[in-house]
Amino acid sequence: MAKDAKAGGKNKKKKWSKGKVKDKADNAVIFDKPTLEKLRKEIPSYKLITPAILVDRLRISGSLARSALKDLEEEGTIRLISGHSSQMIYSRATVAVAEGEGE
Repeated sequence: MAKDAKAGGKNKKKKWSKGKVKDKADNAVIFDKPTLEKLRKEIPSYKLITPAILVDRLRISGSLARSALKDLEEEGTIRLISGHSSQMIYSRATVAVAEGEGE
């Protein structure tokens, strides 16, 4: 009986799973030529434009996406729909909206 009690402590303990490991995103932190061309050509045609969409589709960092959206807004190719400290929502700049702003 005493032998059995001692042998019980020698068993291996259960190993708990470590959980799923998320792959690290390898997003660009500066623009290269193809990414910049895609930004200028395709992004202004999207109906809904957010920094998260740019990060997902162009594989760029969030800070780079925010600065790119500010530049596009200054150029007039996109317009700000809703601005908040944590989330900016843009849309394509349509001709009818641009004319209505001048009045």
